[in-house]
Amino acid sequence: MTVDFGPASGADGELDYATLRDDLTRFMMEYEFGARELLTKIEILQEEFTHLHRYSPIEHVEWRVKSPESLLRKIRRRGLPFTLDAVRAGINDVAGIRITCSFISDTYRLAEMITGQSDLRLIEVKDYIAAPKPNGYKSLHLIVEVPVYLTDRVQKVRVELQIRTIAMDFWASLEHKIYYKYDREIPSELLEELTEAAQAAGELDQKMERLHTEVSRLGAEVSPRSPASGAAPIPRELLELLASGRDDDPDMR
Repeated sequence: MTVDFGPASGADGELDYATLRDDLTRFMMEYEFGARELLTKIEILQEEFTHLHRYSPIEHVEWRVKSPESLLRKIRRRGLPFTLDAVRAGINDVAGIRITCSFISDTYRLAEMITGQSDLRLIEVKDYIAAPKPNGYKSLHLIVEVPVYLTDRVQKVRVELQIRTIAMDFWASLEHKIYYKYDREIPSELLEELTEAAQAAGELDQKMERLHTEVSRLGAEVSPRSPASGAAPIPRELLELLASGRDDDPDMR
């Protein structure tokens, strides 16, 4: 379907703004639905991982869909045709999700769990953790195609995923604020300090990763397996029945 952002005329020759508004609203809703579909998958993975491994790899999740005004600015910057099909093909971050993890290993593990799902298609990977940007920015960026089931069709929607550690997220937030405070012209001394801060954040991530590995190893050696936080209590009688392979409840016979 090709819908033009440009002037559209109705039967009387007037601009058909109502049709354009409806088309654009539906277009934006598709991206919102795509993000929400992916958020549900992430929530399920988080809950299952918590039960299996007794901790959550996810600290925080944020998401957004670009406003029409922001989308229009990006279309102009990219020099794209003013059609919805051109936006679908040329802009991958109309919808975006940012996941903050505790440890570097969690970012990769989570990316594997998400992209391993058969109904998702991985479009692009940019690993700024392994290869940081010159200013020190680190994050794992994925473009994932999500099927959205509508009343009349299945629409495939691209969603950008940013997965990073708490330290990476703190640095990126600070860099973003400074970037706009100085209208993209950051003084050289501040740039140098930002780069040093990025290195310090990276060292902190490495140290926390080592501590986490050691604590996990020691915990596995000395701690008995206990129910995950939030898990429903299971009666001991049921566990014993399952262990024996018998069911003594006459109502179940």
